[in-house]
Amino acid sequence: MRLSEITFSAATPIDGYGPGFFRVGGQAMAGPICVTAEGAGPWGGFEDADTLLALSDAIDVLFIGTGGEIAHVPAGLRERLEDAGMGVETMHSPAAARSYNVLLAEGRRVAVALLPVGDSAG
Repeated sequence: MRLSEITFSAATPIDGYGPGFFRVGGQAMAGPICVTAEGAGPWGGFEDADTLLALSDAIDVLFIGTGGEIAHVPAGLRERLEDAGMGVETMHSPAAARSYNVLLAEGRRVAVALLPVGDSAG
């Protein structure tokens, strides 16, 4: 089987994570974050729908990483995101980061909102 190296062009990949932080495009970022092809910034967690809704015209799929363990996204948040036309997939943060990177490399319109793993995952 032939393996191909993933390339991201000018897009912003997630490079790694650790307790309470993510490494995005080579830069460490603490706490919950939202990442798109254009860059990364802070996310206020499940109470911060506005950051995610602002992406509705730019993305088709939003991955939500719920920290170190899979958890349910509050129903009201999921409804608002889906009503805005976004496909929402929930999984633990490591899987959400990997899934985001794969679709990003394919040139898909994707974003990810991540709660940290480890001692700050809350």
